[in-house]
Parts: sequence; C-alpha cells; structure tokens
Amino acid sequence: MVLDDQAIISPVYVKAGLNLEPISLGKGLVNILGGTILDFKLCERIVENISQVIVGKHHTIELLLVALLGDGHVLLEDVPGLGKTLIAKSLARSIGGSFKRVQFTPDLLPADITGFNVYNQQKGQFTYQPGPVITNILLADEINRTIPRTQASLLESMEERQVTVDGQTFLLPHPFFVMATQNPIELEGTFPLPEAQLDRFLLKIHLGYPEKDEEISILERFREDDPLLKLEAVASPEQITELQQVRKKIRISLPVREYIADIVRVTRNNNSLRLGASPRGSLGLMRTGQALAALKGRDYVLPDDIKYLVGPVLAHRLILKEEERLRGGTPEHLLDEIVSQIPVPAPT
Repeated sequence: MVLDDQAIISPVYVKAGLNLEPISLGKGLVNILGGTILDFKLCERIVENISQVIVGKHHTIELLLVALLGDGHVLLEDVPGLGKTLIAKSLARSIGGSFKRVQFTPDLLPADITGFNVYNQQKGQFTYQPGPVITNILLADEINRTIPRTQASLLESMEERQVTVDGQTFLLPHPFFVMATQNPIELEGTFPLPEAQLDRFLLKIHLGYPEKDEEISILERFREDDPLLKLEAVASPEQITELQQVRKKIRISLPVREYIADIVRVTRNNNSLRLGASPRGSLGLMRTGQALAALKGRDYVLPDDIKYLVGPVLAHRLILKEEERLRGGTPEHLLDEIVSQIPVPAPT
C-alpha cells in the first residue's frame, strides 16, 4: 500500500487532508506527518484481547506487538511451561491470522519447514507442497534443538519474506512473524544459534515466572474452560500490514537518531565485548522506537522509548569476552552501564 496523499481509506486510516503538521486528534487517532491517521487504539485492543488469556505479562505482550509492528521477529528465551505457545496462539487469533507450530528436533530437515515439490502424475509435473512457513504467525519451538542447516533454512524467510524451493521462489503472506523459543537451562543436545541468525531477531524476550497473585489468577482462569477457545479476532492481517507501513511515518528526530548511533557505537569499542551491535541493531532500535511510539499514541519517538528498548533489541547481538563472562557479566547489565553514561538528548 502506498502511503501518500492518495492513501486508501481503510478501517485503520482515514484521510486528514493535506495538513502536514502532526496533531493529536483524540479518541485514539493520531495524524502522522503526510496526512495519514493511525488508529492506535487498535493496538490497545489487541493487547487487551491477548490479556484475556495471558495473565500478568503486559510488558511481554507489548514487546511482541512492538516487534510485529516493527516488521521483525522475536526470540523467547525461558524455561518450559511459562506460556510461550499460548501467547503465540493468542496473538494469531487476535489478529485473525493463520498460525503454525514447528517442534524443532535434531532430525528436522529444511524441507519440513519450507515445503517441497511433489510429482503430480496426473499433470505430469512437480507441484509445490507448502511447508508450515507459509503462515502469518510461525512458532519455532525449541529452535536450538535442531541442526544448523535446518536453522539456516529460516534465514531467507525471516529476512526476505520468501522461500526458495528447487529454484522456485514463493512469497510469504503478510504479515509474517516468527516467534522462536529456546530453553537457556538445558544445553545438552542443543545447537546454539549462530550470530547471523540471532541478528535476524528484532527482539529477545524473557518471560519469567508469574507472581503469586498472578498464578492464582491463572488457576482461576483455566479452572473450567480454556479461554483461548473463546478468543475472537479484533483485527485483521491486512490491518496489521497497514499499521506496519504507517509505523514508518512515525517521526524520529535527528537528536534521537544520534542517540541511537552513540549507544551502538559504544558497544563496538567496549573492552568487555568481543562483538558489538551491527547496523542492523541500529535499525532495530529505530523501528521498535517508532512502533512503541505508535502503541503509546504518539507520532514521534522519545529518547525514553529507545532506553526502554535497548536491552530487548541489542542484548542478544552482543558477545561478551570470556573474562567478562567468567566475572558474571551479562549483556543486559553492560547495556545498562552504557546507557547510563550516554547523555540523553533534550526533547525537541
């Protein structure tokens, strides 16, 4: 969809004439520079809808939507049983999208993900049998339990939104969102994700155990029926795709862009790091900052948006030096130190 003065009227956008100044319109509408109006209340409805199933994970749900609007993918790292699959299914239902789950095992082959060609005797030719990657929401469960060759089969899909089978290229549906999970505790029989693939994930999120009152609410909510079965869509895949395009129009000022560059550059010259963040990390901070601003009902990015997102966006892209790791250091703590030392630009 082309977002210009001829933007199509849809459930998400309405025309705002040719006023080029960003203004707040109230009732959940924000005018984005160029005349397109973003109904950010749609994002709030998605969060509220998922919260009917998921208890006490508002921060996680918000970050998932940030990644979705940022047109990226998420790596969920935590122990089993915390609701990673349930969150993925709830998100898919909330946006009215298709959902596929792949259990990654050592014997999983690339064709089990991307699909393969089957010879059709009646037609006398090969036809493509789509794999589970042809979906809106793909849950790659325990992605670090399969061999690197199979892990790499997701790279093209995640980056280019397409799959290539026997020289034929097939486009993936929009939106396409990968949620990969891995267990940080069990290391036996696992294959750590290579840096190239880790860099493809826009965010890395840790769920954590629920608080006592949250766990009591979980027991009550699931006492009789599964609330997921009653969950209805509050958006459509087309609306999400449009939101992804409008997100690009969220203003990010030069001082905020310089703030992003300063943070990333420090990671590349830090004595505790063997590998700093790449330009893809800088772009990730910009895209997620725009998405978070949209979720908060703003048409501009604040420095606080970037500070909030530095850990989830950059931590998994950094590699500590061995001596730092042995001292108990973590990328998250190191990023906290870096951010605390960089001057925050004044609002403009």
